[in-house]
Order: sequence, then structure tokens, then C-alpha cells
Amino acid sequence: MTANRSLLRRGSAGAPPHLHQRSAELFYLLDGALDVLVSDEITTLHPGDLLVVPAGVPHAFAPTSGSDADVLVVSTPGTARFDYYRLLDRLHRGQATGQDITDSQERFDNHYVTSATWQRRAQSQ
Repeated sequence: MTANRSLLRRGSAGAPPHLHQRSAELFYLLDGALDVLVSDEITTLHPGDLLVVPAGVPHAFAPTSGSDADVLVVSTPGTARFDYYRLLDRLHRGQATGQDITDSQERFDNHYVTSATWQRRAQSQ
């Protein structure tokens, strides 16, 4: 199992639509409010809510409009994603490219997909 606690500030983009072929992902909301896309449906989590996304199911997440989100994310079976988070940090600092992220999909089992539902949510924010 791999666990990661993330504090997503209001207005942040969160994680775009993606799927994991080899692991399920569990979201437990500690504080705030979190919108989570699962397939084509968006659910809003509140403190104490738990949601499990099975392997192979497209999903995305971001803080609900006007809210922060403090979330515990657990993947099982565990995968070595800490280097992926470091790669994302380098991307945000301009030290990596979108192509670097694309090239890492198999290594980190993080496969990006498109979602009209998530795109409509982003446009309405």
C-alpha cells in the first residue's frame, strides 16, 4: 500500500482525469470539500467520507469551489509514486515538460484520459 496526504488549496487544479491499471485508489477526506470524478459522475466528499476507485476506472479530483481539501489517498497494491510527485514538482517549477509526464505513464501507472464531464466542471468554476 502507498499512502499520501495532500492539502489542496482552494482554486487549485487537483489531479486531471487519469486511471491506474494496476491499483485501486482510496480517498478519505480529512477536512474541507473535494470533488471526485469516477467514470462520468462527480461526487463531493465531506470530512469523514471515504471513496474507493477500482483499478482501471477513470477518475480525477480537485477541491470543491471555494474550499480547501485535506485528503488521504491510499493506493493498493502500493506503487512507487514518490518520484512521480517529484516529477510533478519539477513540472510546476519549469524544470520538466508535459512530455516528461506523458513518458512516465507506464512507470508510475498513471495513465491520463479525457473527460467531458470534468472539462465541463472546470469551465463552470
